[in-house]
Amino acid sequence: MTQYTRRQVLRTAGAAAGTAVVAGSLTNPLTAGAVDSPPGSDTNPLKLWYTQPATEWLQALAIGNGRLGAMVYGGTATEQLQLNEDSIWAGGPHQYDDPVGKDVLPEIRRLIAEEKYLDAQNLADEHFMGLPHEQMQYQPVGYLSLAFPGVDATAVTAYRRELDLTTAITSVSYEHAGVRYTREVFVSHPAQVLVMRLTASQRGALTFDATYSTEQAATPAAYDKQTLALNGISGDAEGLTGSVKFCALLRAFTDGGSTTVADGKLSVAGADEVTLLFSVGTSYRNYLDVGADQVARAVAPLAAVGRPAYGALRHQHVDDYQRLFGRLDLDLGTSDSIALPTDQRVTAFRNGGDPQLAALYYQFGRYLLISSSRTPGQPANLQGIWSYKMLPEWQSKFTLNINAEMNYWPAGPANLAECWDPLFQMIGELSESGARTAAAMYDAPGWVAHHNTDGWRGTAPVDFAYYGVWPTGGAWLSLLFWERYEYTGDLEMLRKYYPVLRGSVEFFLDQLQTDAKTGWLVTSPSHSPEVKHHDYDNVGVSMCAGPTMDTEILHDLFKVFGQATAVLGVDSAMAAAAADARSKLAPIQIGYLGQIQEWLIDWEEAALETSRHVSHLWAVFPSDQVTPRSTPELADAARKSLELRGPAVTAGWSLAWKLNLRARLLEPDNAYKHLTQLLAPGRTAPNMFDLHPPFQIDGNFGGVSGITEMIMQSHSGEIALLPCLPTAFPTGSVRGMRARGGFDLEFSWSGGKLTKATIRSLLGNRLRLRTGAQVDVKSSIGPVAFARPEDGVVEFRTRRGVDYFIEVRP
Repeated sequence: MTQYTRRQVLRTAGAAAGTAVVAGSLTNPLTAGAVDSPPGSDTNPLKLWYTQPATEWLQALAIGNGRLGAMVYGGTATEQLQLNEDSIWAGGPHQYDDPVGKDVLPEIRRLIAEEKYLDAQNLADEHFMGLPHEQMQYQPVGYLSLAFPGVDATAVTAYRRELDLTTAITSVSYEHAGVRYTREVFVSHPAQVLVMRLTASQRGALTFDATYSTEQAATPAAYDKQTLALNGISGDAEGLTGSVKFCALLRAFTDGGSTTVADGKLSVAGADEVTLLFSVGTSYRNYLDVGADQVARAVAPLAAVGRPAYGALRHQHVDDYQRLFGRLDLDLGTSDSIALPTDQRVTAFRNGGDPQLAALYYQFGRYLLISSSRTPGQPANLQGIWSYKMLPEWQSKFTLNINAEMNYWPAGPANLAECWDPLFQMIGELSESGARTAAAMYDAPGWVAHHNTDGWRGTAPVDFAYYGVWPTGGAWLSLLFWERYEYTGDLEMLRKYYPVLRGSVEFFLDQLQTDAKTGWLVTSPSHSPEVKHHDYDNVGVSMCAGPTMDTEILHDLFKVFGQATAVLGVDSAMAAAAADARSKLAPIQIGYLGQIQEWLIDWEEAALETSRHVSHLWAVFPSDQVTPRSTPELADAARKSLELRGPAVTAGWSLAWKLNLRARLLEPDNAYKHLTQLLAPGRTAPNMFDLHPPFQIDGNFGGVSGITEMIMQSHSGEIALLPCLPTAFPTGSVRGMRARGGFDLEFSWSGGKLTKATIRSLLGNRLRLRTGAQVDVKSSIGPVAFARPEDGVVEFRTRRGVDYFIEVRP
């Protein structure tokens, strides 16, 4: 694949994504039926499985523990694992701010006010961008290869590889020369090591050489008689010297046979069984400090494990993983398609008849979030933790104008609140670097983050002014603290991060400008992310004041701040100032074509601009400022905006956002159409990774959220069951889904109608429940007094820890 920086992609392709070859189906339809199934195989619906090894990265299977990640190819003559550790970033600690910024900011604002948008954008490109203009890229460790001499791949039979989502273990099994070989691979979060177990049906049959390969400046060496090391340092970029030192250690434990480490390889000969442990340590302590001892960090988990008892190590891993994954079950119905390999099912999903693939996709997304976002570790980046390129597309950073936030849309409803922790830690760090950016470039209090950040927590504008001078990335992130509080009632978390929320509000209270024509408070400079409003001399211009997305985000920021201050009993005066500012924000407007107006001004030609971005519809989702019930005219305008924005197949993450939008607009047919477009070979790889293309993990997480919104919504003060259920899912059930207000849900349906539900109140909040049916309510402690404020809606008080039984009247 071609290597791209974000600037190169944007410079050469505008709104188009970087090109990537989409991997084809792994299963040859002419030979698939001839492949023998291994003994004991089954059609466990929560398994991804294949009848051939991976030959491309987008066919390999992803495993991870939040910090360590690997892509497992499942080869026979040669096994290959592509390896990542989430703190390996190019460059080093660096503050991107240009102190000249605050000197030119008044002039940029003056030019915008005078509608000299190109001049403002040019001036920002010259003096209001980060130094350097590009942020740093996420980088891989490299590859681990195991070569098995004497194995002829063409003579292998009964091959199967799979990823079991219930255990987070990928496995390979096959027969060769009368011997059955099996491998299991997982990344243990408790042990902080990757584990590979190799067995054979014949004694002494395991012989292989293990070697590293990498594009990093790294050298393999013997660490001890059973351990092979790879010592390296991250790459240089944009004039910044690579500074993250890393040490990778591969240690072998055998039953029978022998192990030697020499000449850059670890060799096992004539073993009965082998357990390999792989560990990586880096010198990255945090975004300001790369002084840790990477070797000591790599050795520590290996020393803690010692000589592994594989069964105990595996059990510990599965138990830890199941504590998160096992909270939620989803059944959307089944069909004979579950007997087909996963890649064939992805190809055929658009044809219908495979509802279980949607459930598998949902649970795969939950698996990916658990595997890429746990403490200790970084948040999930554009590719989670899985990236094989030294210079991945868009540097595989954290893009804050949609992608990083989309990664966490499932965290609340899919019952994975702990997965927010690495993101929240990053937001806290961004508030520190963002305070320096606010002071240096805006002469402002509080903190600000623009549209991208990296491992060094850059908060200044980057790339080009067309894309980068968007000041509300930190504001959007700050809203997530309240979102988590709504799901969990975790007051200590809210109190811990309240200063970060407050700092974002403080920045905007200081920096909002008064629009001379309307008197409304607006952001300036800004833009509607990655969408132009004019061409001047064939140059696209996005720079403006008061784009609709900013207004929508700040509407919620000021609202949430007021709610948080009330809960915590602090800052009442500042809350009043925020409420006053909120009342002066521009309203959401309907443009001349009947669309949600994207800018303060109803620019006619710009309203017809096609793009994968739908930023002006933020008020529909993830917010709830626009809903079909509370604001029907604006909901119709949102539908018009989706129509005008153009075909919905331009990017996987864009399809996922539109899926969520259609669900919130209560359009089951359109929502399901977007799901079929998302779950298709052009947007879902054979290994079920989302494709922009190229691979971006946000579409996987956005898809999970979209399926949730089809079957359950919790916003605007109520919970709705089956609010946008497509006809493709007539029968199903869910257990363990979470709703705002602190409710744990279990419910089922048949013929597209609710059959029963059990709701556990975790916080004792009042519940308004929309079922679309006439229901009665009982509880585990006795009768329930409830009201019927409208048809299909019940409302009642709840008590913490009590189960409420929703019974549908015949």
